Formats: sequence, C-alpha cells, structure tokens
Amino acid sequence: MTEILFRTLPRGGELGEALLRDLSVPRRTSGFVLEDADGETLAAYHALRREQFVEEQGLFEGSDLDEVDEDPRTVVLVARTADGTVLGGVRLGPVGDQPDVGWWQGGRLVGRGNLGAGPALVRAACARAEAEGVLRFDATVQPRYRPFFAKLGWDHVRAIEVAGAPHELMRWPVHRIQTLTEATKRDLGVLLHDFTHDQKGLGGAGFIGDDGAPVPGSDLVAACDAILPSMVERDPDWAGWCSVLVNLNDLAAMGATPVALLDSVGARDSSFAARVLGGLRRAGQAYGVPVIGGHTQFGVPASLSVTALGRTDSPVPGGGGRSGDRIRLTADLEGGWRPGYSGRQWDSTSHRTTTELRSMLSMVGRSLPRAAKDVSMAGIAGTLGMLAEAGGCGAVLDVADVPRPGSATTGDWLTCFPGFGMITAEEPGSGEPWAGPAVSAVCGELVEGAGVQLRWPDGDITQAVPGAVTGLGSA
Repeated sequence: MTEILFRTLPRGGELGEALLRDLSVPRRTSGFVLEDADGETLAAYHALRREQFVEEQGLFEGSDLDEVDEDPRTVVLVARTADGTVLGGVRLGPVGDQPDVGWWQGGRLVGRGNLGAGPALVRAACARAEAEGVLRFDATVQPRYRPFFAKLGWDHVRAIEVAGAPHELMRWPVHRIQTLTEATKRDLGVLLHDFTHDQKGLGGAGFIGDDGAPVPGSDLVAACDAILPSMVERDPDWAGWCSVLVNLNDLAAMGATPVALLDSVGARDSSFAARVLGGLRRAGQAYGVPVIGGHTQFGVPASLSVTALGRTDSPVPGGGGRSGDRIRLTADLEGGWRPGYSGRQWDSTSHRTTTELRSMLSMVGRSLPRAAKDVSMAGIAGTLGMLAEAGGCGAVLDVADVPRPGSATTGDWLTCFPGFGMITAEEPGSGEPWAGPAVSAVCGELVEGAGVQLRWPDGDITQAVPGAVTGLGSA
C-alpha cells in the first residue's frame, strides 16, 4: 500500500499481479484466515516481501526491511491457510517516528494466488486502523493500482511524485466523527424549530442552542441534562455522579457559578433509587453544590435528569465566536477510562478535590472568552462544530495540538466524553487561562464556511463534519 509495492514490475511479478487478479472476477474468499502475524508467520511474510521487492522487482539489494518494521507500533496482518501457508500480508502503523496522532499509513502489501487475499488484507487493514483510533489512513500507489483501491472504497486525493515516478495518494474515508454527530445532534434543528422562532425560547436571541439558558429578568442561568436510561440501569452510582458533572459543566461554559441542583429520579424500587441518589449526593458534595429538591418515583423504568442553577452578570454565549478566532481546548487529562466505558467516557473528576473541581469550573467565568461550550456527547470535534455553527462559521482543528492523555487514541479522545473539557473561542493574542489541574492549548481556528475540518502535521486537511451539526443555525 506504499509506493514500493505499486511500481511497475520489471519481470511480470507474479505476487504483485495476483493483487490485480483478485478483483478481476468474483471469487470466494474462503480458504484462509486473517490474523496478526506471530514469529513464524511474520518470517513467512518477510520472505514473500523479499521474493517480490528484492528478487522480482529488484527494488532493494538484499532486504526491504526498514525502520517501520522495527517500530513496535507497526501492525502486521497476514492471510494464512489451514495448513499454515502464508498467502500474503500487509503492515500498517503511525506515520513517522513522532507520537501517534491518529494518522497511519499502510504498506508492503503482498499476496499470491487468486483466493482473494489481497482485497481481504486491505479491508482488514482499514478495519484495524479504525479500531486503533485512526482518523486518517493513507496509501501511496502506482497509477495502475488506483482502480484496485477505488473498488475497495478508497478515495483518490491527488497525483504525486515519489522517487521521480508518478504515484497516486489514496485515502480510506473514516467517518467516525460524522457518524457520532449525526447520531447525537443532527435532528435537533428540525425537532426544536418552533422553539427557535420564539425570541424568548431556547435561551433567547444570542443564546439559542446554548449549554445553559439565562433566566429573563435575573442573573440566573439554568441548565438541564438527562442521563441515558441504559447507563442509569447499568451503573446507577456513576450515572448519579455524571448527572451533576454534566450540568455543572454546562453552567461553567456559560461563565456561571453553580448555586444549587434539583433532581428527578425514576427507579424500580427504593434500593435502586438509593444507588442513583448516592452517586448524585457524592458529586454534589465533591463540587460543593447542594441538592435542594427534586422528584422520585418508584415502579418505573430507570431514568434520571438534573437541573442546575448558577449565577453570572455576564453569561458567555456559545455562538460568540467569529472567523479568525483561535480555538482552545482546556481539559483534565488525569484519570482514565471508566470501567465498562473504555474509549467512550474518561473519568477525570471522581478523584479530584473540591478546590480542583471548582478551579476548573470557574475558568470561563474568569477568562471571559468570546464563546465557550463544554464537550458534550458529540465529542471534542462535534462540540467544536456546534460552537462554530452557533457563530455562523466553520472550524479547523489542528489534530497534533489537541491536549490528549497518552493512553487515549486520537479517535477515542476526539469522540469521547472527557469528564471536564471546555472549548473556547478567543481573539488572537489572548493569554492562556488558568484552570487548576486542567491542561489548556490553542488547537485550531474558526474559519468561513461550515463544519469541522482536521488539519494534520503535513498540512493536509480532511473533513470531519461536512456541515452544520445541529441545524439550529446561528445563535
């Protein structure tokens, strides 16, 4: 899948030609299994590469092994028959020797026979890359192999030159961020259309679709969030904790200081309700915010929603950003994946002190950026799209500059709920805000247009969200 494989074969090249034959007529893809290479199959894969690249094509002297093979992050997949014969293989891994930012490249694809091992290996490489949290997966191919990859769903990016020879840059379309935003936010504009046309509804002009709603005629800000019923049923104590966390984050994005909480709990019995309320009570105590009332009902399916009240004289809108503003992510990178929610929920709050938690919550209120949104179920990239949409513009996210825990892949981190994560838009030249133990960095900008694009270290830009996230439009 790199340029080495797809140069013209000087002497026919039985191994390379097999890849083209794989897609020429329909064939069954049974008779082999795909698996991670081990010691024996890895050696057989290296032997196939030597046969093709050294002996058949004469591209190398002695060996085609390189630093990519020595990189412990490199993954090698092989196609093996029941008797142990290796029919082909492919390697994939992060580009270069820098930290993995979710940009991988496939390469050294070899295959023999006509059992369909070539296409199967390419498909397996794509699936593996996405499973590893990759958001950009490339291959550089010789022009005659472009149809091979196009039939497998790859996009052509542009013609390039490698070692003086014409090549084509191909890219596997990764829709992870778009799929998440469509599942969590796409229908809001249609659903809430009638409310958005009421100047007193959904926060009023300037705050439509915001994290919280300024209460008319007062300095109060109200926020309300419900927890997924499946989460309440599965992990009631954690659901109780999160019901406080998400609401206080909403108030924090508005620059408001939290003053009180109210809850509404549905449970099959008092024992189950006690587990939900236990987590809610612990979180309220940890954040120093009292629960002043609510409603509890027994004999019903699990449900939980919380309303939070805060105060501010100057609420920060989610739609205050404008093209040219810098995008900053402030997030707590400590902690780890919540057990049972790996790759989806980062627990950075349950071990924090009240002082630490309140220092993060007060960041927006102290720095007063042009716009702010706390990271929601749409993830970091999706929430950035919501902030941009509310400001009537688009956004570019510099992937390598996003603050990220070392144990989280880029794909997971940009699509998870990070515990405490705040996206803000600020004028160029603004100072770095203080947010206690959270880490803060400029990692993008607002631009003309719509949607969210990812900018990579080589300057290439890929589409993450093609247009508006919610359909609510400008705030």
